[in-house]
Amino acid sequence: MSQYEKLRTAVRRRVFRQFEPKDDAEFEFWRKTRRDAGGTLQNGHYEQLFTDQFGLTREFFTGKRILDVGCGPRGSLEWATEAVRRVGLDPLVDRYRALGIDEHTMEYCSAPAESIPFPDESFDIVTSLNSLDHVDDLHASLSEITRILVPSGSFLVEVEFGHRPTDTEPIEIPEDFVELLERTFRVLLHQRFASPTGRIHSAYVQAVPYKEGKRYSPGVMVLHLIKR
Repeated sequence: MSQYEKLRTAVRRRVFRQFEPKDDAEFEFWRKTRRDAGGTLQNGHYEQLFTDQFGLTREFFTGKRILDVGCGPRGSLEWATEAVRRVGLDPLVDRYRALGIDEHTMEYCSAPAESIPFPDESFDIVTSLNSLDHVDDLHASLSEITRILVPSGSFLVEVEFGHRPTDTEPIEIPEDFVELLERTFRVLLHQRFASPTGRIHSAYVQAVPYKEGKRYSPGVMVLHLIKR
């Protein structure tokens, strides 16, 4: 049994009983967020998320090809002007055009993480910020990410774990997630934070230590993984 097959058996996936399809629910979240923000989705916070959260600087991304998995419509890689290529991957890209993504200078690719339409070893850095628990098949997504990442390339992950699966976050990330990846990735950074406010992206700033406890105890995992 491969590490990804083992991961598949370890991951629980919600059986959908939702009133609207998952993609519709995701798009409605962003449409409402844009409306509440006055018509513009700001992206000035992303540089800090991609750098400070992982103990990196902008120079780390210089000359690199970056793929952001589950990028959303904000322009998550607009800040990374030193990169030679910056692509946002999301199955809702075509719908996001109504939210203004054509104004961004980064590339967008409309595809799910389970089927990434790029050749093997196409990217030096793959990122996934608050998106791995949104996929439909974590096993397939990780296999694809591994395939398109160069040897010794970086996989930067911020993911919520310990929460009950929901309609838009159907994957329950297991607490031993990192251990299940160690045959494929070398772990450069592994931090866990509590998420008392539910604000995933600010968990590393609040830096509340995660305490093992009851099964559903939400936390945020921050990982810098190096492909072996």
